Amino acid sequence: MIGKKIRMERIMNRKTGKMVVAPMDHGVSSGPVKGIVNMDKTIESISKGGANAVLMHKGIVELGHRGYGNDIGLIIHISASTSLSLDPNNKVLVTSVERAIQLGADAVSIHVNVGCETEPFMLEALGEVAETCSMWGIPLLAMMYPRGPNIKNEHDVELVKHAARVGAELGADIIKTNYTGDPASFEEVVEGALVPVIIAGGPSVDSNRDLLQMTKDSVEVGGSGVAFGRNFFQAENPEKITRAVSEIVHNKMSIDDALEIIEK
Repeated sequence: MIGKKIRMERIMNRKTGKMVVAPMDHGVSSGPVKGIVNMDKTIESISKGGANAVLMHKGIVELGHRGYGNDIGLIIHISASTSLSLDPNNKVLVTSVERAIQLGADAVSIHVNVGCETEPFMLEALGEVAETCSMWGIPLLAMMYPRGPNIKNEHDVELVKHAARVGAELGADIIKTNYTGDPASFEEVVEGALVPVIIAGGPSVDSNRDLLQMTKDSVEVGGSGVAFGRNFFQAENPEKITRAVSEIVHNKMSIDDALEIIEK
């Protein structure tokens, strides 16, 4: 579909076919944490660093997206929950695809936790949103995570493979999910998903080198890029860390050279 093709090029590098996305939707789940209080300043730094798109909720679009500086793609997140909820894993729809289009979105995203008690309702929402996205020609990024009372390891390759494939089966154009810890196992996720897969940052990365290594390992086995939130916007210098990651994703830069960008 031509509409999806055109919009996909606004959230990715058309030459490499890969993407660096900066999710900044944490204000709903966690409140105004460091790095997303001054949205326009942070987005400006991330855009200068070469990110292809930012991801945010509908109410923040006018406060942080754009009218100045470098252009950057816009993904509007349409589901949410808060950390204060009795069930934070239960993501519900908080806006529509049509409203996102009115706000100028190049793509929309939705979050599904496979394995939680309310999984059926989230799958139902994913299926319906995918059909609406297809009708309007707008790409759908599905955040697919194995989470729930019976999930012991959210990075287990069998579970991540399953969650990623569910997103593709129900119509997502891009899957964001957990990195499984090593290139060989993540390659299984990429092969099984059948649509582009990008990795989340998560809380488990202890250093810039680890973050860059995870990035490089994922793209070298077929991953389509990254979606890093706190690792970007809470960094000492968001522009530098974004630039380093972007150089690895799009230009296959070495880890040591990318580290020099951050440290110089």
